[in-house]
Amino acid sequence: MNKLGQTPSQTVGPYFAYGLTPEQYKFDHQSLATPVLLDAKKNSQDAIILRGKVYDLHGEAVDDAMIEIWQVDQEGKFQIKPHQGFFSIGRMGTGTIEGNWFEFTTCIPAAEKQDQAPAIHMIVFMRGLLSHVYTRVYFEDFKELNQEDPYLKLVAEERRSTLIAQKVQESPVTIYEFNLHMQGENETVFFDY
Repeated sequence: MNKLGQTPSQTVGPYFAYGLTPEQYKFDHQSLATPVLLDAKKNSQDAIILRGKVYDLHGEAVDDAMIEIWQVDQEGKFQIKPHQGFFSIGRMGTGTIEGNWFEFTTCIPAAEKQDQAPAIHMIVFMRGLLSHVYTRVYFEDFKELNQEDPYLKLVAEERRSTLIAQKVQESPVTIYEFNLHMQGENETVFFDY
């Protein structure tokens, strides 16, 4: 009997658009993971918007990257099925809305462990990458916790700002902006997991 091996990770290809970001390419079905992790109708006081762009080396916003986020809820639980209006996984193509933004409706998660700051796991898939890359999104509101976070401590102090989402609006819904710079002087810090 032949044993099948694991297939390698693939760069962005045709299935990517059809199966993972169909809304961006006007297919008539929806992705299983959407950019709405938190039902704002049920949890309006907890809802935030996390938005940003993916910039290439030349400072151009990339229109065909895919961003996926994973996070725990406000109680620190990972919800693989929608629970009380929350689902832990979100996905969006950067060309879905005008301006090449990604935009997730979610909440600020609880810290996953006692010594960590609240953070969202973010995965970037895009052309030119041989494999997807991982980063973490922290929030500027948690300065003291951020200073003690073991993952942020791994990063040179002058580069930590690439991992901090900035609050750009407080009302009627809080909006945080987190831009990804794939290369260059302001390159976002990516992690090996």
